Amino acid sequence: MTITSPQLGSPSSEWTDARLLFALEEVVETELNRHLKVAKDWMPHEYVPWSDGRNFPGMFEDGEAWDKEQSKVTELGRIALVVNLLTEDNLPSYHHEIASLFGRDGAWGTWVHRWTAEEGRHGIVMRDYLLASRAVDPDKLEAFRMQHMSEGFESDNRHSMLHSVAYVAFQELATRVSHRNTGHQSGDPVCDRMLARIATDENLHMVFYRNLLKAAFELAPDLTMQAVRDVIVNFRMPGHGMPGFERAAAQMAIGEVYNMRIHHDDVLMPVLRHLKVLQIDGLGPEGLKAQEELGLYMGGLDAEALKFDEKLATRKARMAARAAAQ
Repeated sequence: MTITSPQLGSPSSEWTDARLLFALEEVVETELNRHLKVAKDWMPHEYVPWSDGRNFPGMFEDGEAWDKEQSKVTELGRIALVVNLLTEDNLPSYHHEIASLFGRDGAWGTWVHRWTAEEGRHGIVMRDYLLASRAVDPDKLEAFRMQHMSEGFESDNRHSMLHSVAYVAFQELATRVSHRNTGHQSGDPVCDRMLARIATDENLHMVFYRNLLKAAFELAPDLTMQAVRDVIVNFRMPGHGMPGFERAAAQMAIGEVYNMRIHHDDVLMPVLRHLKVLQIDGLGPEGLKAQEELGLYMGGLDAEALKFDEKLATRKARMAARAAAQ
């Protein structure tokens, strides 16, 4: 990597968002070109069971009211699919956030628009699948969408480009895991294949941001370490503001779509291990403090996840005993 910016070698305390954006431009271009070579275009309509579709009540006289028995999707799958789709629905707000932070010009701008276009497919195919397969109540889904989008979205990390890069490096993987596990729990092979396709995109997005985060560590290790600590300690999924999120998140945790153990083992640790974040040396006082605090937090999260595992195992055993008694 060749950085021609005059800021190379400056103390990390002198780095600003503008300087980092300039210094990372070449890395963004390299990662963008790599992404375009490995990403495969796909057609959302090819993943939708159109033959299962029929009219809903409204302008059609033959419209049939929705009933959950019309779909093979499990109750847990239904809950997770709504959460995942409402998250994708807020794409206009996400685009505004990253375009404001990263810019609309050069390699950064090209990536922002490409990412948005790819993410747009996810909302299209999920909504079409849900309506064609009658997996969810269409009226409630639209009401949730209107409420969620009307309230808008503001990222917890909008104050800092570096924090935003750190956040999406983990969030893209979290989204991949959530989609993949939702597919496994959906009870419908068609749904599983659709979400596997979406998860593949999310993984590629994670790799892009993870590699960008690696370059940021090489340029400004102390600031990047602080950003990673802040992001992990205060991590929230982007859909946290949607209607009924807390209840849905609890059900998804119990159903092992996404919970503390999955968050620790399958989202945070893979990125931290790949970048060797907890092993980076040569940090200044602030970077070293952030690294130590991050290590302590991860230890505490693992301990909390262990408690959750034990409670979940107890719950499963109790449910199995009830089933056997019946």
